[in-house]
Formats: sequence, C-alpha cells, structure tokens
Amino acid sequence: MGLDQSPPAPSRAGRNLPAAIGVGVGLGAVIIGSLFWQKSLFVLVVLAAVLVAVDEMIRALKTSGAAIPRIPVLAGTTAMLVAAYFGGPMALLVGLALTVLATIFWRMPSGATGFVRDVTAGVFLLAYIPLLAGFAVLLVQPDADGPERVVTFFLVVVASDVGGYVAGVLFGKHPMAPTISPKKSWEGFAGSTLGCIGAGIGAVVWLLDGDWWAGAIVGAVAVLTATVGDLGESMIKRDLGIKDMSNLLPGHGGVMDRLDSLLATAPAVWLLLHLLV
Repeated sequence: MGLDQSPPAPSRAGRNLPAAIGVGVGLGAVIIGSLFWQKSLFVLVVLAAVLVAVDEMIRALKTSGAAIPRIPVLAGTTAMLVAAYFGGPMALLVGLALTVLATIFWRMPSGATGFVRDVTAGVFLLAYIPLLAGFAVLLVQPDADGPERVVTFFLVVVASDVGGYVAGVLFGKHPMAPTISPKKSWEGFAGSTLGCIGAGIGAVVWLLDGDWWAGAIVGAVAVLTATVGDLGESMIKRDLGIKDMSNLLPGHGGVMDRLDSLLATAPAVWLLLHLLV
C-alpha cells in the first residue's frame, strides 16, 4: 500500500490552513512575548517585519520598472520607527519628511530618465508601510497601558481576518469585489464585522477598562480599515501581475501579505483609543 506524499490541498479560501495557523500562532507568540517582556523588543520585532515588507515592496515595484533607492528607504524606515517610539507622532512625521528628501537626493545621480516614476514610487512606499507602521509603535508608548493597546489593535484585526475567513468559507456566495479579490464575499464581510466589533468591545472593556460603546466603535472602524487594507494590497498585486509579495511565510505568502490589514488599521485604532479611552 503506497503512501500519498502530495502536499496538503489548499482550503476553499485558497490557503494551506495548517501552515497558515502554525505561522499565525508563532508570530502571535513572538509579538506578545516581546510586548510584555520589554517594549523596546516589540519595536525591534515590528522594525524587522517592516524592513522585510519594505524590501518585498521594492522588489515588487521593480517589476513595473520603478527603481526605488534601497539604502535611503531602508535607513529612513528604521529612523522613522525609532523616532516614533522615542519622540511620538511629530518625530515620525519629521522622519518621513527627511527620508523623502534623502530618497530624492539619492536618486538624482542616476539621471532624469524615470526620475519622477522612481521617486513617486519611493514616496508611496514610505507613506504606505513605515508611516502607517509607525502608528503601531505609537500604540505601545503609554507607560500605563501601552501593551494592552497593542493587544487590542491586534485582536480586532485578527478577529476581522478569522471572522471573515470562517463566514466566507461556510456561507460565502455573493462576491464583494470580484475584480480585485474574487474570494472575498459579503457574507465574509459580515463575519468580519461581528468578530471585529465583539473583539473591540471585549478588549476595550477588559484590557483598557473602557466603555463598551468605545470598543464597538473601535471594532466597527477597524473592520472597514482592515478590509480596505486587504483590498488595497490585492489591487497593488493585480496591477503588478503577482500573486504574493513573496513565499517567506507558508500559508500566508510574504510578510507584506500579512501586514496589509494591520497597516491600514493602526492609525485608526491609535486615534480612536487616544480619543475614547
């Protein structure tokens, strides 16, 4: 009797589910462990993930002809996240401005041909990844409850992803954006909404000692930003003609494929928790 050694079949939602769960649990353990052991370690974990995502995006945009200066972008990304942790929102914005100027200056010796294309792609990348990631770093800043704010942020995004996946697999029939992400359904979005609002209420009440309605607002906004982030990255990949940003994470694709919803949600959660909790 022979043994079937074929690789695991992907699920209906297009993932290798056991690998995706294993990677997700592992990443979650690293994040939570660093967060509650030493906040600066969490910043290093975020920085490592963001640098990989930036490099993935540089490589992806190169397929469209854009040659983004790698050195100033990677150095500026590091400076922006470190500045956010030690200096707050204003330092993050100053870091972005200086990195944009460095990117323009670094590209000049290569000549005028493609200058606007390359610099524009570089500025887009800086605003899309390190700037948005900086708000995740800002979440951890408060001494009293910084780690709890970060956990709340991750919980609502994970709940959106898991709720959408389960509802989409079980009930998905009506495509939400067939030309962008064919597997996304309105039923899945409903599952994301329920999961996200539930996670928002639970996290804000139990972790942050806030009002339930504040948690509901955080969850409701987060499901919108997470969905936009997911669809936005899908649009980028379709435009570039690629399936995943890389194959670094089994069952997930690239690091950027995992950060898309997180990046779009970080500024919204930071602002709402700042105002409401």
